[in-house]
Amino acid sequence: MLDFRPPVTEDRKWVAPIISHAKRFGCDYSFGDMFIWQHVYNIRIASHDGFLFSINGTDDDNGVKRPTYGFPVGEGNLKEAIELIEEDSAKRGYGLEMFGLNNECVKKVETLFPGKFDFEPLRDSFDYIYLTENLVNLPGKKFHGKRNHIAAFMRENEWSYEPITADNLDECRAMNAEWERRNREKDPEAMDDELDAINISFENYFDLGFVGGLLRANGEVVAFTFGEEMNPEVFCTHIEKAYADVRGAYPMINYMMANRFCKGLEYINREEDMGEENLRKAKKSYHPCFMVEKFSAVYNAGKGQSE
Repeated sequence: MLDFRPPVTEDRKWVAPIISHAKRFGCDYSFGDMFIWQHVYNIRIASHDGFLFSINGTDDDNGVKRPTYGFPVGEGNLKEAIELIEEDSAKRGYGLEMFGLNNECVKKVETLFPGKFDFEPLRDSFDYIYLTENLVNLPGKKFHGKRNHIAAFMRENEWSYEPITADNLDECRAMNAEWERRNREKDPEAMDDELDAINISFENYFDLGFVGGLLRANGEVVAFTFGEEMNPEVFCTHIEKAYADVRGAYPMINYMMANRFCKGLEYINREEDMGEENLRKAKKSYHPCFMVEKFSAVYNAGKGQSE
């Protein structure tokens, strides 16, 4: 069996180069995401023959009854890598299910294992990818509303922007706790999960290589955001929070983030909408240049070439 274990910050030294070289666009393949959500989804990782392997879920009473495996990332024999996780899942007493496959991964799996996997699109997990230049400049009529909200924020507040540092990080933590309190009734369990992930982010912020900033309005922190460079082309925004009653705070922190940290990269991944209608509407309003479509792949040993 593969030697899966929870990720620690030191793993970034070997995981990040593998992910960067693979040039994947999906947020599933960022070390930061794996690390900060590890407690919520019981994420564990393993290394074997130059590949990064990951597994989510557990068979105990607190988690998913059927663990799922991330698509192997690395250079080498992909067929052997997939066969290795099929063997691992069999030893654990489960059929193999992989998650986070993009269209390219689906084609590779179907070529290597013709007809042996059933694929299903995971629309709620599709990532929204934006041209950095669009979020930096907000050009043309389609971004007219965003520019208006930003202008209103600047006009109605004595405002300032700061990068997140050791000196102001606790203020972001406090603002997030207040944000969670105001929005908790919508979905208490989801709020608890997110609060756990964000607190882990702040506790390990600098070791994870995160960068981000905060907005003040009349001295009070009203928004913050942070993320990481996934590869030489893509920046991934992991978390973005703003008080909804402060007009323009959300578009302003988004605008400042793009201008301060993303200009050298072609794309910004603002992750998935999780099936939330309002979040989907908000992400569409920034006009993504494309979506990272994601699929699950369930192994069916009875199918394939013998049929």
